[in-house]
Amino acid sequence: MTYSIVARDPTTSELGIAVQSRYFAAGRVVPWIEAGVGAIASQAFASPVYGHEGLRLLRSGMAPQVALDKLLNEDSGQAQRQVAIIDVQGRVAVHTGARCVAAAGHAIGTNCCAQANMMARDTVWPAMVRAFEGAGGELADRLVVAMEAAEREGGDVRGKQAAALIVVSGKASGVPRLDHTVDLRVDDHPDPVAEIKRLLSYSRAHQRAVERAPASVCRCRCHPGAARHA
Repeated sequence: MTYSIVARDPTTSELGIAVQSRYFAAGRVVPWIEAGVGAIASQAFASPVYGHEGLRLLRSGMAPQVALDKLLNEDSGQAQRQVAIIDVQGRVAVHTGARCVAAAGHAIGTNCCAQANMMARDTVWPAMVRAFEGAGGELADRLVVAMEAAEREGGDVRGKQAAALIVVSGKASGVPRLDHTVDLRVDDHPDPVAEIKRLLSYSRAHQRAVERAPASVCRCRCHPGAARHA
């Protein structure tokens, strides 16, 4: 029912995650991410344990594969899980359970990993990796390109509904919420990937307007990206 990609920019050390699903508000369930730590996609029969505990284990210094193995060993439902982890060093670990609904699978690329289940075709996840690796621009743009590639391959066999796109800074500030340089979510839309792409463009235009605003306009970080107090 879901495809996603976790990725890292080796130049900036930014981490990112993008997801689309025929599942309402998938962006509330699938993505887990923290600057300076890692990004985790937990899907299929998603369990928040993989996201919350996975980030905690990465934060403690555990390698992604060791962390994933630990979580899988403690989970009686692991055959129905699909989980992907990338850490700030670009190390990847991924699991597609034997009982995930076909077409289901994953593909690891350079600084990225794409995974999907209940897809129209088994070409979705390799197409995402190829698209991401071949794209230019900022990390957020490359993640969108990967989602567009998934849609061209047929995407979710049930259709479209929700999407999310999150990118975090390469270095943690100590205030996790402020590390989200891109944080976009569409919970229910006939074309969520196109809507995420539109919102990404709009958010950048909004930020440029904020940066050009007169000094009298509030630019404080109490509300990131806002031109004035809300």
